[in-house]
Amino acid sequence: MLPPSWTPPPTPAFAPTPDPLTPARDITHQHFQAGDRVVVLKGVAGKELWGDAMRVVAPSWHTPTDEDGWRLRDPDGGAQTFITAHSRYLVHLKRSCPDCLIHLRAMEDHLLPKYAGHSDAIIDCGWYTTTALGQLVHIADARGAR
Repeated sequence: MLPPSWTPPPTPAFAPTPDPLTPARDITHQHFQAGDRVVVLKGVAGKELWGDAMRVVAPSWHTPTDEDGWRLRDPDGGAQTFITAHSRYLVHLKRSCPDCLIHLRAMEDHLLPKYAGHSDAIIDCGWYTTTALGQLVHIADARGAR
């Protein structure tokens, strides 16, 4: 029996925000090359998008989607210095890439209005997880058996 003063834990301030854009993104494996600097967009920080900046290292099979992917290196190292990701998860950091700019703008248009009142919050939208095999997986691509 619970003590009389027990209350349920508070509801999280931010529920995961659906990401209808990344899973439907039509970007080819050839769009990225070894050496490219990219970002995996993960949420909102203040009035802009944020994510993990990485460098493309080499082509690699992305097991969760059974498609070509890229081996990425996180320059900050940490527990997961190298991961494999699908091309549709990546956005070039250089501003001269029209395809990536279009995707970035669409993500801004989709997310920034949702969090306009939380200008000092860092919000992780919870779209990605990393498997035990070092595979970055978007929740829309996750398969129970992998």
